[in-house]
Amino acid sequence: MKTFLIRFNKALRILQENGFFGGVKIGLEYLKNYLRSFLVGSGDVIFVTGGVGDKAHFRAFGVVEELRMHNFKCAVTVADNFNLLKLADRFKIFVLHKVTYNEKIAKFIEIIKKQNKEIIFDTDDLDFDPQYLKNMDYFSRISLAEKSEYAKGIGAETLNDPYVKVCTTTVSYLAEKLKEKNKKVFIVSNKISNHELEIAKKIIKKEKKSDGFLRLGYYSGTLSHNKDFATISEVLLEILEKNKKVKLLLAGSLDIENKLNKFQDRIEILPRVPRNEYYANVYKCDINLIPLEIDNPFCESKSELKFFEAGILGIPTVAVRNQTFFEAIEDGVDGFLAGNSSEWVEKISRLIEDEELRWGLGQKAREKSLRDYTNLNSHNQEYYNYLKSCITRHETIN
Repeated sequence: MKTFLIRFNKALRILQENGFFGGVKIGLEYLKNYLRSFLVGSGDVIFVTGGVGDKAHFRAFGVVEELRMHNFKCAVTVADNFNLLKLADRFKIFVLHKVTYNEKIAKFIEIIKKQNKEIIFDTDDLDFDPQYLKNMDYFSRISLAEKSEYAKGIGAETLNDPYVKVCTTTVSYLAEKLKEKNKKVFIVSNKISNHELEIAKKIIKKEKKSDGFLRLGYYSGTLSHNKDFATISEVLLEILEKNKKVKLLLAGSLDIENKLNKFQDRIEILPRVPRNEYYANVYKCDINLIPLEIDNPFCESKSELKFFEAGILGIPTVAVRNQTFFEAIEDGVDGFLAGNSSEWVEKISRLIEDEELRWGLGQKAREKSLRDYTNLNSHNQEYYNYLKSCITRHETIN
């Protein structure tokens, strides 16, 4: 009943935020992924995920595609698969992502342990540790049923089990947090799937239609980013005041602050769309903005995906100067970093005023995105070698 309430509330929130038809389109995409996650055979590695939304898109379906390209036999399933316990016999390595611990999962883990198989804990944020929930803006907006899932931390029992010795995650900040728990950690970056890479290739062949305006894009994704956007509200006020031919393009769920209402005629709102349509939305902007709260652990845990989703389209980014983006972006070469309001204003202004600079940074961002953030060019040999060693060990024992 609790699981049903959580799913119902999530579905209702999608409809409220995106309207009936938009919500149904997104819901159908999730339903398709949910149903295909029940079509599981056998193989080397299975990813068990707590949902089928954007996080599962990158951390389960995306990583499976990457591993298949390196000759691993992989599959994805959901934690509430009614045949989950039987799958313990069909695979050698089990990667658990966003899996809430319950009686069924406890039985599943015990079966795996008895067969001396590998369990890997995967995370892309800090929700495994409830001490950080106070830093999570999204937490204050969700239903009571959903909040109860976070009470002990998502998957914390699995992470804290001494049997589980290895974790995978997205960025070095999270890797450091997991190493504090005496785990071996592999960074497995989020990447662009082969299908979405083809979508991006087709999009960039199309010439952008110009109406004389240059667009600053902010792709929030969820309501958890309202406070992030607020960190550059004053910056955007100054930019819009100075540049009459600049528009602000907002995509996803976001509350537009009253202070920006004076520029309503230059603010465009794009509804949230299914993944197949997402890159077309990104391509509508000329400069991509990635603000985040400074010194907020949840924000420090965000991956580089907003950088490479724009980069693959040749769109330059101005991003917050935190650990993740300092490591991802070479300032002034393939993007810009900003650590305070004056830097935000300066670097956005430079890109607005200099078309050649926009093009150059965008092309370098595209090169980096192709090289480091696509499944097509994935290269994480240390991680692949570890998985191979687990498979070999299991085969030797049996």
